[in-house]
Amino acid sequence: MKQSNMVGLAKETAIYGVSSIVGKFFNWLLVPLYSRIITDTEYGVITQLYTWIALIIIILTYGMETGYFRFAANTTKEESDKVYSTTMSSIAFTSILFLIIFWLFNPEISSLMKLPDYQGMVMLMAVTVAIDAFSSIPFAYLRFKRRAVRFMVLKLVIISTNIVFNLFFLLLCPAIYQSNPDLISWFYNPVYKVEYIVISNFLSSFICFLLQMPDILAVKWKFDLTILKQMLKYSLPLLMLGIAGIMNQTIDRLIFPYVYPDSLDVARAELGVYQASFKIAMVMMMFTYAFRFAYEPFIFAQKEQSDNKTTYSTAMTYFVLALTVIYLLLVAFLDVLKLLLGEEFRSAINIVPFVLITYSFQGIYYNLSLWYKLTDKTIWGTYLSTLGFVITLTINVIFIPRYSYWACVFASLISFAVMMILCYILGQKYYPIRYNIRKMGAYFIVSIGLSLIMLLVDWGNFGTNLAWRMLWFVPFVVFVARREFPIEDIWEVLKARIRRK
Repeated sequence: MKQSNMVGLAKETAIYGVSSIVGKFFNWLLVPLYSRIITDTEYGVITQLYTWIALIIIILTYGMETGYFRFAANTTKEESDKVYSTTMSSIAFTSILFLIIFWLFNPEISSLMKLPDYQGMVMLMAVTVAIDAFSSIPFAYLRFKRRAVRFMVLKLVIISTNIVFNLFFLLLCPAIYQSNPDLISWFYNPVYKVEYIVISNFLSSFICFLLQMPDILAVKWKFDLTILKQMLKYSLPLLMLGIAGIMNQTIDRLIFPYVYPDSLDVARAELGVYQASFKIAMVMMMFTYAFRFAYEPFIFAQKEQSDNKTTYSTAMTYFVLALTVIYLLLVAFLDVLKLLLGEEFRSAINIVPFVLITYSFQGIYYNLSLWYKLTDKTIWGTYLSTLGFVITLTINVIFIPRYSYWACVFASLISFAVMMILCYILGQKYYPIRYNIRKMGAYFIVSIGLSLIMLLVDWGNFGTNLAWRMLWFVPFVVFVARREFPIEDIWEVLKARIRRK
C-alpha cells in the first residue's frame, strides 16, 4: 500500500469534511432554532417536505453522478468533457419535464403527499429539487477534477445563505414586524413559518446555481447519444439502488402520516418530535458523508493499482475506528445535546444511541459496497437495498400503530445490519478483500459495551453523569490513539517532512 494514497484520501476527506461537517453542523444548529420557534406539528410538516425532497433528488439524478465518474475516468480530456456535457444535458431535460408535471398536477400531487394544505410550498419544493438535481453534476465535475476547495466553497455558500435567510425570516423579520410592521408587511406575513423555511432553501440553491455557471460552461457542450445510452445502462440500476436505498432510510417518515392511527396533526407532531431527536445524531452522518465524497472517486482511481485491496482494507479499518470514537463521544454528551432542543421536543432523545448505531451500519455498508461498483455488478446494490427496504417497510407498517417512532428506529437498525452482513458475504465471493474483521469488531463491541455502562448508571445529577461518562470515554480514546497511532510513528513522519523541507 502506498502511504501517499492514504494521505491523499485523508486530505480530500478533510477538505470535503469542511463543507460537509462544518456546513451540516451549522445547518444542524437550525434544529434548536426550529424547536423553539415552530410547533412539533409544523416541524412534522417540514419533515414531510424534506423527506420527499430526499426521494425525488435520487429519482432526478438517476445514478448519473456515479455514471459520470465511471465513464469519465481513464479517458482523454475531450472524451471526459463530452461525458460531462452529455450528463448535464440529460439531467436538464428530465428536470424540466419533472417541473412541468408538478405544475400541471400540483393539487393532486400535494394531496397524495399528505400535504394538501401546502400546495404552494410543494411547488416551490419541486423547483428547488430540480435546481439541486442539475447542480449535482457540476459538483460531481469538481470532485472528478479533484477541485475539493471550490467544491467546499460552493457547498458552504449553500449552507451559509440558507442559514442567513432562515435567521432573517424567523428572527429578524418578526422583531421588525413587532416594532414597525409597515416596513416589511409588503413581503412578510408573521403567520408563515414553514413557508419561510422552504423559501430559504430555494434561495440558497438558486444562488449556488448562479455561482456554478463557470463550471457549467467550463466545457463545450456536446451531446452524444451513444455515450448517454452506455451511461444509462450503467446508471439506471443505480437509480433503482438509489430509490431502494433512500426509501430504506426515509420510508418511516414517508408512511408515518399514512399508518399512524391518530389524526394527521397528531401524526405530524409525533413525526416532528422523532425527527428533531433524529437530527441530533447527524454528526455521525456528517462524517460518513464527508468520507463518501472523497472515497467514491478514490476507489475508481485506485482500481488498477496492484495494492488496491490493501488500501481499501486499511481505509475501512480507520473508518470504523473513527465511527466508534464519534459514537462514544455523542453518547457521553447526550444530556448536553438534549438541551439543544426545546422542551416540547425532548421526549424522543433516548433514540439517539440507536440511531448512531444505525448510521454506523449504514457507513460500513457503503464502504463494503465498493465491490459491486468496481465489478459493474451494481444490480446487487439494488437487490440489497430492496431487501432492506422490504424489512424496514414491513416492521414500520406492523409496529408504528403500536410503538410510534420507536418502530422506525429499530426498523432502520435491523435493516442496515442485515444489508451490511449480506454485502460483506457477497463481496467476499465476487471481489474478496481481507478486511480486519477481528480488530474492527472488537472496537465496535467495546464501544457499545462502554455506552451501556455510561447510560445505565444514572447518578441523578447532570454534572456527575457527564463526569461518569467521560471517565469511560477518555481512556478509550487514549487507548485507540496509543494503539493505532503510536507517538513514535507520528514523530518519524514529522521528522521526514521537516527533512524534505
